[in-house]
Amino acid sequence: MKYALVTGGSRGIGRAVCVKLAQMGYCVVINYVSNDAEAQKTLELIQEAGSQGELLKFDVSKCEESVAAIEAWQEAHPGEFIEVLVNNAGIRKDNLLLWMEQEDWDKVLGIGLHGFYNVTRPLLKPMSVKKRGRIVNMASVSGLKGLPGQCNYSAAKGGLIAATKALAQEVARRGITVNAVAPGFIRTDMVEGLDEAELKKTIPANRFGEAEEVAELVGFLVSDKAAYITGECISINGGLY
Repeated sequence: MKYALVTGGSRGIGRAVCVKLAQMGYCVVINYVSNDAEAQKTLELIQEAGSQGELLKFDVSKCEESVAAIEAWQEAHPGEFIEVLVNNAGIRKDNLLLWMEQEDWDKVLGIGLHGFYNVTRPLLKPMSVKKRGRIVNMASVSGLKGLPGQCNYSAAKGGLIAATKALAQEVARRGITVNAVAPGFIRTDMVEGLDEAELKKTIPANRFGEAEEVAELVGFLVSDKAAYITGECISINGGLY
C-alpha cells in the first residue's frame, strides 16, 4: 500500500488533490482541523475513486499536536511510510498591514508556514531511509508577486517557496523531490467574497481555475515522470503572473 498525506484535505484544492491521489492508487490520509462532515465527504469521494483513506485530525500550526498525530499513525502502520506529502493547509485573513491585528498575522503564518515545518520534519526520516519521497507545497501567486491586503498571506507563501528550494537541495540525494505549486485564483472557498467578474479581467485566460486542474499538476509532480523536477515553484494561474 502506498500512502499519501494531504493537509487541509477536507475541502477545495485539498479535496481535489485527495481524489487525484486516490485515482493514482494511493491510500490517502486526510488531515483536517475541525470540519468532520466535510472530511468524511472527502473520504467518501476517495472510496468512490476506488481507493482507501483515513482521517487524521490535528492542527498543523501546533507542533506537538502535529508530531503526536503523525507518530501515532506511524506506530499504527509498522513497516509502512508516507511517501507523498502535500502541504496544502492554509487560510486567508486579509487586511491592510496598517489595520492588521497580530492574531491574524500569527494565524496565517502559523498554518501556512509553521505548518510546513511541523508536518514535514517528522516525515523526512522515513522517506530518507526508504530513499523515496515526494513533497508538494501549496504556495500562491501571492507569494510570488505579493498582493495588497495580503502581507501575512504573501509572507507565508513566499517563505514556503523559499523553504521548498532549500529543502529540495538537502534531500535530493535521498531520492526525495520537493516542489511548490503556486495557484492563482481558483474557484474554492478561499476566494469567497472576491469580485470574480472584475478579477477575471486581470487574468489573460479570462476565468478562474478549477481545483481539479491544480490537482492534476500535483499528481504529475508526485509521479515517477517528475523524478528529475525538484526545487521548483510552478505557477498555475491562467497567465496572471
